[in-house]
Amino acid sequence: MGDKTPIRIGLMGFGQTGRQIFEFASRCKDLEIVAIADIGDPKILHYLLCSEVKDPERHRLEGNFLINERSRARMMPIDLPSEMPWDVFGVDIVIDATGKYREQRYMENHLDNGAPRVLLRTLPMDGVDRIVIPGINDSLIQAHDRMISASSGTTAALCLLLHILGTEFDIECASMTSVHSYTNDQALQDYAGSDFRRSRSAAENIIPNTHEASAWLGKILPEFEGRVLTSTLNVPIHEGCLLDVNLVMKDSAIGPEDINNLMRLRAKDHPSVVDVAEDPIVSSDVIGNSHSLLFDAKGTIKAGSNIIKTLSWYENLGHAARLLDIVRLYAQLDQTEEAA
Repeated sequence: MGDKTPIRIGLMGFGQTGRQIFEFASRCKDLEIVAIADIGDPKILHYLLCSEVKDPERHRLEGNFLINERSRARMMPIDLPSEMPWDVFGVDIVIDATGKYREQRYMENHLDNGAPRVLLRTLPMDGVDRIVIPGINDSLIQAHDRMISASSGTTAALCLLLHILGTEFDIECASMTSVHSYTNDQALQDYAGSDFRRSRSAAENIIPNTHEASAWLGKILPEFEGRVLTSTLNVPIHEGCLLDVNLVMKDSAIGPEDINNLMRLRAKDHPSVVDVAEDPIVSSDVIGNSHSLLFDAKGTIKAGSNIIKTLSWYENLGHAARLLDIVRLYAQLDQTEEAA
C-alpha cells in the first residue's frame, strides 16, 4: 500500500486473536486499528496485550485510547455487534475476532452499523458471501463480498495441505485429527457444560471433540466434498497444534518422499503461508510461527499399500496474520475497482 492512507480496521473482541491482530497491525504502515469493541476493562486488556508482546512499552493506554507510534484505537465497552457504531469511526472493514457472533444476523448488524465489510475469524454458522483462505482461493474474491469468513486455523491448515497434495496426486479420501491446545471456552476444572466430555477439566485431560471443517470443506475445495472426516483432541497445552492427516491414495506407488518433495516445492509458491520443517520439532517449537501450515517432513509415513500419514503444525498467530492478509486483498481489490 506504500504511503497511501492506511486501511482503517474495526476490531470486535480483544482476546488472543484480537490482540495478535492488533500487534501485527501496529507494525504495519498500511494498517490501522481505529476502534476496539470489548467489554473487558481497558486497563486489563492493555495489561494482557503488554504481557504477550516483545516490547510492551510501545503500547500505552491514555483514557479510553490504546496508543502506539502508528495508531490510536478507541476502546469501546460494547459486547454486541448491534451496539457498535462503526460509522462513527469510518472503518473500511471490521474483523469480528470474538468467535461468538458467527450467524448471518450478527454480520448484518455490523454492516447496518456502518461496516462496509465484516470478516469472521471463525467458520460461519450459516450463509456468508465467501470463505477465503490465502494460498487457495484468494484470487476469487469479489468487490461485492460483504460477509466473509477466514475459516479457522485448523480448517485453513487442512485445506492448504489437501489443496497442495490434490494438485498432483489422486486422493480417494482422508481423515484428519487436530491435536489442539485447550481453548478459552473449556473449563479448567470439571464443570457441567454443553456436553459430557467438554465438561471435564481442560488442564488435566485429552478431550475428544468434533470439528466443523468437514461440513465446510466442499465450499472451499469442492473436489473433496464428502471425502474427508475431521475430529479434534483438545490437550492440556496452551499453544501449538498438530494436524494428523491420513490420506488414502489411489496410486499405491506414491511414497512418503513423493509427498515431502511436493510440499517442499509448493511451499516456495506461498512462502509466508506454508513452510516445511525438516527438524524433529515438537509443539512448543511452533509457538511464534506465523505460517498457516508448517509441514513436518519427518512425520510422513506409509501404512500398507495406499495410506500415507502426514503431520503438520500451526498456531493461532498464523491465523491472525492471514486475517490481515485478507483485509489487504479486499483493499487492493477496491482500489483496482475504483481505478477502472
